[in-house]
Amino acid sequence: MLQVGDKAPDFKLPTTGGHEVTLADALQKYRALVLLFYVLDFTGG
Repeated sequence: MLQVGDKAPDFKLPTTGGHEVTLADALQKYRALVLLFYVLDFTGG
């Protein structure tokens, strides 16, 4: 379990362009990153 101040583990996510990006690659390219998880997307009601 992550605690406040822990680094996130590396993971892959699909891009809208059909590629995959890893957290490590994104941080290397942009230095800072904000991820937004919209949990209600594609849900009924």
